[in-house]
Amino acid sequence: MISFPNCKINLGLHILGKREDGFHNLETVFYPVALKDALELLPATNSTTAIEFTATGLAVDGNTDDNLCVKAYHLLKKDFPQLPAIKIHLHKAIPMGAGLGGGSADASCMLKLLNEKFHLNLSTDQLISYSLQLGSDCPFFIINKPCYATGRGEVLEEIKLDLTAYKIV
Repeated sequence: MISFPNCKINLGLHILGKREDGFHNLETVFYPVALKDALELLPATNSTTAIEFTATGLAVDGNTDDNLCVKAYHLLKKDFPQLPAIKIHLHKAIPMGAGLGGGSADASCMLKLLNEKFHLNLSTDQLISYSLQLGSDCPFFIINKPCYATGRGEVLEEIKLDLTAYKIV
């Protein structure tokens, strides 16, 4: 299965203050943007490891175990031990560290791919709950529609906003 996780922009990001848990309360509008990574999920055959992870495109630095796609698999594996070994290939086109949410998009997309491919029958609310364990803006990518976001970014209210008449660069 191949999917194309898109990024997002924040419109009017307003930091309200630091929380006791170390996060910040914020107020913003998340808006999906068509800049995309490519994410492929395949069952692994004759694999001695649970996950084979490869990446192309922009360099994905760090330890593979810290990659949010890998973490998404392990998160579901705890509750669904029947998940087989998999191969993940990520072609990274969304710049990292730019606030576009590319890693969060990839992680949320991985949850959705695993749910679909292995018939886990998780509801949208359940996917949102899992995604929140991976990152504050991950729930947005489960919904993937314009949203007014509060809390640390996880409290979402869908809004009607269409910016297709504009170019976002």
